[in-house]
Amino acid sequence: MNQQSTGAFPPSPPPEQIVFHRSELSVIMSLYGRMVAAGEWRDYGLSHLREMAVFSVFRRTAENPLYRIEKRPKLRNRQGQYSVVGMDGQILKRGNDLKTVLRVLERKLIRAVE
Repeated sequence: MNQQSTGAFPPSPPPEQIVFHRSELSVIMSLYGRMVAAGEWRDYGLSHLREMAVFSVFRRTAENPLYRIEKRPKLRNRQGQYSVVGMDGQILKRGNDLKTVLRVLERKLIRAVE
């Protein structure tokens, strides 16, 4: 019998693109819904690329995004795989827990209601 046939599944090829999982999108869409209700956000876009997945938030459809929520799995063991990036490209918050990273945007919701 061949030593290479161990009955285990062969290693899967690396994914061609990074995506947000359903649980991640649920957390993001919960925040998005609250911001839309507050009148702060109006539109969003999703990009699934080879190195990262991006959820972009817009005040109006035809402009640059106000914020980008990025997922970069390669940074998981360094700065953290999730980050919130402002319109100017500045990273506002970074970490491995999506809910914690998104709190930087929830603070803006509290200010908007005041």
